[in-house]
Amino acid sequence: MIHLDPSILAADFANLERDIRCVQEVGVEYIHVDVMDGQFVPNISIGLPVVKSLRKHITGVMDVHLMIEEPERFLEDFKEAGADILTVHLEATHHIHRTIQRIHDLGMKAGISINPGTPVSALEAIINDVDLVLIMSVNPGFGGQKFIPYSLEKLRQVKAMLNKARRDILIQVDGGATLDNVQTLIDAGANLIVAGSSVFEGEKTAANAKAFLELFKGCGA
Repeated sequence: MIHLDPSILAADFANLERDIRCVQEVGVEYIHVDVMDGQFVPNISIGLPVVKSLRKHITGVMDVHLMIEEPERFLEDFKEAGADILTVHLEATHHIHRTIQRIHDLGMKAGISINPGTPVSALEAIINDVDLVLIMSVNPGFGGQKFIPYSLEKLRQVKAMLNKARRDILIQVDGGATLDNVQTLIDAGANLIVAGSSVFEGEKTAANAKAFLELFKGCGA
């Protein structure tokens, strides 16, 4: 199954409920919520009160991506806010195994993300403990960036690593996904596609999301 995971970072922040409803009405099951602290990445997005408010309007999976330093400080808070999946960056904590275990203990699925400059080999020690691997295909912090081509090779490497470990989990890619390149992402192994500016586009939002979902049907989604 291939899934679309629209990133609300590109949505209209004055109308988040409307934009979320818009994509859910055409069949989107995941909503990607980016949380940035201005330290791990050079930007600040939204905090816990907004995440908690969004939960009331997300009928499917709330996929929370923490781009923050020492994410282990806030795991319980994001559980209370309603996260179904909580993804942390390998580069953001010194205690990744403990952090992943705590996410599981709290009843959430645990994801691990790596930045463009981090090799896939860094995941070897944690790959058997997570439910999702997120390959950042742009440098995290801002939407609308261009896809970094080497990310395709990293997706292939993750897929090979998971095959070797006999694991079938979500392989997520985040950054620069469009209708023009998404097939190459799927061919490389991605099955959870984060898309922001190529989905949220005012009156075109519903049509954009539907176009992704229709394409995924042709991939056996």
